[in-house]
Amino acid sequence: MALLITNDCVNCDACEPLCPNEAIYPGDDIYIIEPDCCTECVGHFDEPRCVEICPIGCIMPDLERIETQEVLMARYEKLTK
Repeated sequence: MALLITNDCVNCDACEPLCPNEAIYPGDDIYIIEPDCCTECVGHFDEPRCVEICPIGCIMPDLERIETQEVLMARYEKLTK
C-alpha cells in the first residue's frame, strides 16, 4: 500500500529529500505523498525511509490503497526505467 502523511505533520522537511522516488512534496499545510509514485521504498531500501526519519511518526499506511509487494516492485521498475 502507499503511504500517507497525517495532519500531525509539522513540515519539518525531513522526509522529502530522502524519498528515492520523489513522491513527497509540500502541500498547503502538510507534506503530501503522491501514491502513484510511492513504492514504500520497495526496490530501494528494506523499510520506507520517510517512516524511519519522521520525528513525530505521522507517516502511515494508506488503508485505501492496499497494494502487494509485487505491485510495489512493478511500480519501482516502471519509475526507474
